[in-house]
Amino acid sequence: MTETSHDADGTDAVDRVLAHAESRTTALSFGAAQALQDAATTTGGDTDGEQWDREERAALRRVPGLSTELEDVTEVEYRQLRLENVVLVGVHPQGATEDAENSLRELAALAETAGAVVLDGVLQRRPHPDPATYVGRGKAEELKGIVAAVGADTVIADTELAPSQRRALEDVVKVKVIDRTTVILDIFSQHAKSREGKAQVELAQLEYLLPRLRGWGDSMSRQAGGQVGAGGAGMGSRGPGETKIELDRRRIRTRMAMLRRQIRDFAPARDAKRAERKRNTIPSVAIAGYTNAGKSSLLNRLTSAGVLVENALFATLDATVRRAEAADGRVYTLTDTVGFVRNLPHQLVEAFRSTLEEVADADILLHVVDASHPDPAAQLATVRDVIGEVGARDTTEIVVFNKADLVDADTRLVLRGLAPNSYFVSSRTGEGIEELRAAVEAALPLPAVEVHALVPYDRGDLVSAAHESGHIVSQAHEEGGTALHAYVSERLAAELAPFLLA
Repeated sequence: MTETSHDADGTDAVDRVLAHAESRTTALSFGAAQALQDAATTTGGDTDGEQWDREERAALRRVPGLSTELEDVTEVEYRQLRLENVVLVGVHPQGATEDAENSLRELAALAETAGAVVLDGVLQRRPHPDPATYVGRGKAEELKGIVAAVGADTVIADTELAPSQRRALEDVVKVKVIDRTTVILDIFSQHAKSREGKAQVELAQLEYLLPRLRGWGDSMSRQAGGQVGAGGAGMGSRGPGETKIELDRRRIRTRMAMLRRQIRDFAPARDAKRAERKRNTIPSVAIAGYTNAGKSSLLNRLTSAGVLVENALFATLDATVRRAEAADGRVYTLTDTVGFVRNLPHQLVEAFRSTLEEVADADILLHVVDASHPDPAAQLATVRDVIGEVGARDTTEIVVFNKADLVDADTRLVLRGLAPNSYFVSSRTGEGIEELRAAVEAALPLPAVEVHALVPYDRGDLVSAAHESGHIVSQAHEEGGTALHAYVSERLAAELAPFLLA
């Protein structure tokens, strides 16, 4: 078990979670986790727009220390909603210590984004998690002592626990036990704004909850018959009946079916918009990447979109499409998508598959990586795995290392080894933005038909359409009209057919 020290400065959650020390003393609340940047380094000036969504999201905050609730609460399912004090726990095999520490750092950031205070964290080295209590009976007892010492009311496991594991560990430590998946789902439920986003999150939550329902007391009882059935009603009340938990499961399945129908009903409108862009041959660029890598900030830099930017994991859930114009006049779209994270719950991947279609249908994929992250290679691998799941593995990819202002030259050399043809940018300072914009424009696909036409001056609308949706190779004004050499769509080529040159 990796023990932690408790310094008095209270500056870094993760260093205190994962620091090695001889003894354990008093516990204090931590500051921001390492996966969350310092506020001074994330301000983007005017590049992020008005940010009205930020004010709305910050309008209601929970204040710790004002509750009069008793500390000795055993019915953990029914405690009041409040700012929770949590202890993190993880298990890793021999030789995977560094990866486990990075994962625990990320879990600390997830917990803080969800609204918790991280008090402590422990790691245990063992070949496989214990099938009963995840950490083994002895370590579970030690974890119980840590929870009591620091005054925590929740334990978060750095994996997805089986229902039996969660119940067994909860019985030992005597406080609520949740897992990584629960925290991610909670963050999604807080940040979802659109009808489709809320439906997707609720569907994922119900899929996760269904096998984890548990009953208490009478909620598990049946209508037994005889003198014990129906409150001693006697004859006429016999039969096994239906348990409360079975009734809950049936209601959940009914609700899930309704949500799936709702999500399917959202598809036609989204498909119609996408079909209109394809009909006009407007290329699309999707911005994908790890959560908190700076995707929304980059979109704001490239288009002045005014999308919500917050120093939090999964701050943006809904796909946002913005119009952009290349230097040669061509129009293309930039789409901001939901971020990814290691061990992203499969329920969310399935529920957000409709949103991730924007990635699969894009012509170019801007893969944004946090250059200041302690493990950028894991970010690259995680995002590429999810991209492969949604069928976008063959899409043209441009790797972008964001937050380049936070790394030195030696780190850039290491990152260049991970992706040789990558670009280094800073959404905060504007470094490398123009080079990235030029690379995106150069990678935009050319329209299908090459034309040489002499367009009369009274058909300037065709020349304008060629500038907007096509690629102009050359243009000259002659006596009979505008001589045009361009690549255009099939529809525009048909309109230019009467004016084609031999």
